[in-house]
Amino acid sequence: MTTLNFRARRRLLQASLGSAALIGLSRKSLAADDKILIGYWPIAAGLPLYVGLERGIFKEAGLTVEGAKFASAQQVAEAMIAGRIHGSGNGTASAALALAELTSPNLFKIICSNPSNRKLVLDQILVPKESTVKAIAELAGKKVACGPGIQNVTLAKIILEKNGIANPTVTELPVGQHVPALAAGQVDAVYTLEPTGTAGRLKGLTRVLEVGVISKYVLGNPDAPWFGGTASVTTAFLKDKPELAKRYIAAYAKSVDWVRKYPAESRTHLDGFTAIDESLVKEVPLPGFTLYNEFKPDDIEHFQKFFDIFTDRKIFPKKVDVKSLLYTG
Repeated sequence: MTTLNFRARRRLLQASLGSAALIGLSRKSLAADDKILIGYWPIAAGLPLYVGLERGIFKEAGLTVEGAKFASAQQVAEAMIAGRIHGSGNGTASAALALAELTSPNLFKIICSNPSNRKLVLDQILVPKESTVKAIAELAGKKVACGPGIQNVTLAKIILEKNGIANPTVTELPVGQHVPALAAGQVDAVYTLEPTGTAGRLKGLTRVLEVGVISKYVLGNPDAPWFGGTASVTTAFLKDKPELAKRYIAAYAKSVDWVRKYPAESRTHLDGFTAIDESLVKEVPLPGFTLYNEFKPDDIEHFQKFFDIFTDRKIFPKKVDVKSLLYTG
């Protein structure tokens, strides 16, 4: 597939698959044909979905898959509850999906999650390039922002608390506004996700204060895998069209494999789906990807610890069992 064809496909996707395009869809209309709609939040971790769409991996499997971009992970989860989409792409906040599961039991199954830490970079704290701040503890009394949704807000507060900042306040901003807000002096720091940090750094507007902040401050181990984003399929999709769902899951796994084998080429697919443009994609670090059948006991333990934080803080009304959410084939 040529670069021209990639760009043409991106324009088509962006023109036709925004969240507004989903407003009129109902569960019945989704069941009327074999089109598979997958919601995504435009961050680097969504790469397997982007690759599957643009490399023709889904098409080769005989599937008609379309991606629908949402402004937040919460909107993706809400669309799943409403039956307007068949699942989520990687990068969709795991806690937002878990909260949706509590709202609508037996909503989805995990087919892949994206672990990150200080080596598999996704999460980070950014400050303006000329900022004198050298450590997170110095953000006391300053304006701090984060991405939208309960997961981002909760994690940002925990990071600040762990650095000695009592009763922190954070402002929710769409990820596309993080770099402009820092550059304009509207905020002093942001908790954000790639490719935001790379875009800001290469444009000479921001610098990274610290990466892997969730593993270090929330999970207590800088090398621990933080499964902050999750690709999923709804249980309604699995029940209504089991064979189609299985084919989609198998094709998604092939997309993950392609990303693992060809990370440099994979990065080119960030352009058009995220805020980073084609000239900068080679600089973007990537998180890992763990398929449903690759989770080890230690992975599940760290994933569960992450969910339990939300239970402890009374954001989840009860415990969410990670193992029960994994797709079993």
